[in-house]
Amino acid sequence: MRRFAARAHAKVNLHLGVGDRRADGYHDLVTVFQSLSLSDTVRLDVDDDDRVTSGSIVAGLTVAGLDAASVPTDSSNLAWRAVDKLVDYYRANHALSDAPRVAIHINKGIPTAGGMAGGSADAAAALVAAHAMFSGTCPALPMDTLSEIAAGLGSDVPFTLRGGTMLGTGRGEQLTPMLSRGTYHWALAFFTEGLSTPKVFHQLDFLRSGGSTNVPPSLDTGELARALTTGDPRQLAAAMTNDLQIPALTLRHDIGYVRTAGMNAGALASMVSGSGPTVAFLCSSELHARDVLDDLLADGSAYSGTVAHGPAKGAHLIY
Repeated sequence: MRRFAARAHAKVNLHLGVGDRRADGYHDLVTVFQSLSLSDTVRLDVDDDDRVTSGSIVAGLTVAGLDAASVPTDSSNLAWRAVDKLVDYYRANHALSDAPRVAIHINKGIPTAGGMAGGSADAAAALVAAHAMFSGTCPALPMDTLSEIAAGLGSDVPFTLRGGTMLGTGRGEQLTPMLSRGTYHWALAFFTEGLSTPKVFHQLDFLRSGGSTNVPPSLDTGELARALTTGDPRQLAAAMTNDLQIPALTLRHDIGYVRTAGMNAGALASMVSGSGPTVAFLCSSELHARDVLDDLLADGSAYSGTVAHGPAKGAHLIY
């Protein structure tokens, strides 16, 4: 049996500006992603003796690690869908007649429904692993093609595929690399219960429809771009913003308690990661991040957490 495994990393939104709700129900985004050292690993176990000529090639999916019980193990899982999407592409464009049956195993290090693109990272890693599996029989695909396939899976999947530091527009899937100097260190506080991304967007719309002046669209990334070129975490701390933070806080008051505790512990800045509930605390060094996290865990503000640094690279094959 052949095995292929790939790793993909979590993201933090250093800037997340959300436009007003469009007529089609979606929102235009202006965001700055940065990948973190925190990661998931996806492994494909390939049965070359069992060939599939149509439909899904995935025999099953298992999950271990952080929040494993919360991760779907059926065809709704993004990693499962990513493998099938790649197979569909090869069938349609390169006359793939059959493919081996695969079993997927995911090892989670990224929290589920935590605003850190854990599911998207799984999809990106699955794409990379499946692409390697087909390398001996099908043409290698350029990154632009893989990114197009990734965009069909979710808005954050193209970024977790590419990694680094990037400006995202549209739904976040239109990516432009950004200059980022230095390494940034984070203490990440996790919660026992996730937070629905659609629910947070709905709350943002509700607040804006009521005339709230606290959540206008933050669509200018100039200050943040300048801060990133300095490599100074203090300048970055002053430039970060997230339009989904206030709606997340109104839905979950425990997020506010954790943010306050982290700032009292000495963090340079605190921000809800994406749609939450994970809170990312920017720190001056790895030691500083560990000190902040220790304080959060010691007083019970967060049920678990970790330290991480960024930027990290995109999804990559490990064997």
